[in-house]
Amino acid sequence: MGRLFGTDGVRGVANADLTAELTLGLSVAAAHVLAEAGTFEGHRATAVVGRDPRASGEFLEAAVVAGLASAGVDVLRVGVLPTPAVAYLTGALGADLGVMLSASHNAMPDNGIKFFARGGHKLADELEDRIEAAYLENTVHRTGAPWERPTGAGVGRVRDYDEGFDQYIAHLIGVLPNRLDGLKIVLDEAHGAAARVSPEAFTRAGAEIVTIGAEPDGLNINDGCGSTHLDLLKAAVVEHGADLGIAHDGDADRCLAVDAAGEEVDGDQILAVLALAMREAGTLREDAVVGTVMSNLGFKIAMEREGITLVQTAVGDRYVLESMKEHGYALGGEQSGHVIVLDHATTGDGTLTGLMLAARVASTGRSLADLAGVMRRLPQVLVNVPDVDKSRVTTSAELATAVSEAEEQLGSTGRVLLRPSGTEPLVRVMVEAADIEQARAVAGRLADVVKSALG
Repeated sequence: MGRLFGTDGVRGVANADLTAELTLGLSVAAAHVLAEAGTFEGHRATAVVGRDPRASGEFLEAAVVAGLASAGVDVLRVGVLPTPAVAYLTGALGADLGVMLSASHNAMPDNGIKFFARGGHKLADELEDRIEAAYLENTVHRTGAPWERPTGAGVGRVRDYDEGFDQYIAHLIGVLPNRLDGLKIVLDEAHGAAARVSPEAFTRAGAEIVTIGAEPDGLNINDGCGSTHLDLLKAAVVEHGADLGIAHDGDADRCLAVDAAGEEVDGDQILAVLALAMREAGTLREDAVVGTVMSNLGFKIAMEREGITLVQTAVGDRYVLESMKEHGYALGGEQSGHVIVLDHATTGDGTLTGLMLAARVASTGRSLADLAGVMRRLPQVLVNVPDVDKSRVTTSAELATAVSEAEEQLGSTGRVLLRPSGTEPLVRVMVEAADIEQARAVAGRLADVVKSALG
């Protein structure tokens, strides 16, 4: 069995990979590991549990609740809410643990389980490893001493916490710098976790809204809509003459946008707009923003021109967040639309991001296209080269020579990135250039070298 925990919890096909038994066992293990770590010391533990609308979330939620309550943890069941809402409520309610059931932007058959520590922060890798080890030892292999099971009044109590919906929206509205009166906005909710939250928040903030993808039935999440399928949103923005469009993914920790002409505004562009807004407001600490190695070169060039430092990390919002917390930065995110505003959220929050982006449009009176024009998105070509020895990416002399020649050809207006996949036997070749044809040509040549050198 490979490692259960990936970069964003445990995911798989629900009822095949991610079963009720696995979910229950992990929940029990999490309760015991956190108790041993001193998280519950001196008081009765409480957990916040939420989910996205996937049909499988119904039985998986029941398994999580059963596991936690059987371990003596009281459960506040918040129902269908975005991942960042569960993280926020975990912190706001002083809970010891948060649990979110979602596979984010994945197709409906998948699901996932993600744990939050006290304060609403993602669990450290070390704690995830201990939870996994405890689950395997006590549930799968049964080599450990049996866990003590509370009885009588010691078992956890379960209640629905419907107040979480309004509490989270009040938080979102409370941190906005200004209202959205006068804006017409199309919202694509991906038939996901934000289908109720996002329209309510934007309406309370003063915007006139049109919604699409806001009728989840448990089976249609991310189905041809949301942040991974922008065509419907682009068409709707133009059709309704809206000022902008906002798209979320299934658990609403992402946000991508569309301008009034129906053109995509990606995560890098959103970060650029928010970075300038926050610097103007005096909240962009260290005049820095955190991105990843996949951030578009145009973003870096724009930030340098504006006197803002771009700090780059490995791919993954958890690495962005680690850098932000370590160095005290206020803003970070990814091209995919994970945007973290650390003063107001402990994880990527698509609804908050969309609200802040719209607030900038409203306060400046400028169009989203004009604001996003602070950066020119350079053409970016990505080629996946399968069936190669990805471990030799950094040691192949032939590949190093090819990369050096490509970088010399591209000059200061382009770059090359070779990245081994974390889960598959392939190497990702990414090339940026001022001209798309040049980027394609260079990427094709490098892909051929990767095949010959590492095949």
